[in-house]
Amino acid sequence: MSTPDERLAELGLTVPDVPRPVAAYIPAVRSGHHVFTSGQLPMRDGELMLTGKVGGEVSQEEAVECARQCGLNALAAVKAEVGDLSAIKRIVKVVAFVASTPDFTGQPFVANGVSELFGEVFGEAGRHARSAVGVPVLPLDAPVEVELVVEI
Repeated sequence: MSTPDERLAELGLTVPDVPRPVAAYIPAVRSGHHVFTSGQLPMRDGELMLTGKVGGEVSQEEAVECARQCGLNALAAVKAEVGDLSAIKRIVKVVAFVASTPDFTGQPFVANGVSELFGEVFGEAGRHARSAVGVPVLPLDAPVEVELVVEI
């Protein structure tokens, strides 16, 4: 069976460098057999992919791509903490925050961007519990933020 990094490469994806925190926190913390990530924004090459609200300036399809990038950034934080994505036994929990207009109700579909990515990369071990929460605003006016709990 191929490694998570090999499966990412097959998808044309790579784990980026860990995005720098935008405030006073660290990207990930290990406690026992679990790693908890801080919320990860859709940063790519040091910049937000998009800003604004889903259902307004940001389409649902664009938000799905942002969620995927958040997932890659969260994996980067985990990898920096444990050294290798192959150490992940299971993605336990995903929390996706979606900054959206009051009438937008597609938060679960946006969160599928990260959930489906983890299924493609980790197979059955990528299936997880999840919350998809609509919020009025996120840091830096990001449309999506994702945090993880993984078992090592």
